[in-house]
Amino acid sequence: MRIYDGSPRQDFEEVFRSIGGYLDRRGMREILLTEAPDGFIVQGMVIVGSGTWSDSMGQQLKETLTFLDDDISRFMDEAIARRGKRIAIPAAIPGYYEQALRVLGKYMDEQKPRDVFFLEQDGNFILRLLMSSQAGTRHVLSEFTKEDVERMISEGPARRRRDAAGSGSAAR
Repeated sequence: MRIYDGSPRQDFEEVFRSIGGYLDRRGMREILLTEAPDGFIVQGMVIVGSGTWSDSMGQQLKETLTFLDDDISRFMDEAIARRGKRIAIPAAIPGYYEQALRVLGKYMDEQKPRDVFFLEQDGNFILRLLMSSQAGTRHVLSEFTKEDVERMISEGPARRRRDAAGSGSAAR
């Protein structure tokens, strides 16, 4: 990842997990995420303006957010603090995007792309990864249905235990 070259925190799994947690708290849905030279740009649908009882549903609008290196670092620190409080605070249980982006980030870490772009609709994700090989650089598309993502989420704890046992390090 360009913005994390040389940093101890340079995996998509943790970066996307923290962005997903922010999106869950923001209430964003139907997201599109693209990597930029200095961070990430995220677009999605949010509900705004639910100020009165008669307008309790609010209005759905498209919102664009830019997350720079400092933002992501802050999100990651906040996520670590939240995870430490989960036992005492049930609201700290991870939401869908925190979990989904984490497992997709893990997949991307295994692929080692140079650049990422993805979109989500109704829990289904399409990833476009810029991959390098001896033959050159090309984009590779991967599709994950909502069922694929839910399966990956449910398999996550067992996989982390296996990974930790194999590396001799603590699970994340």
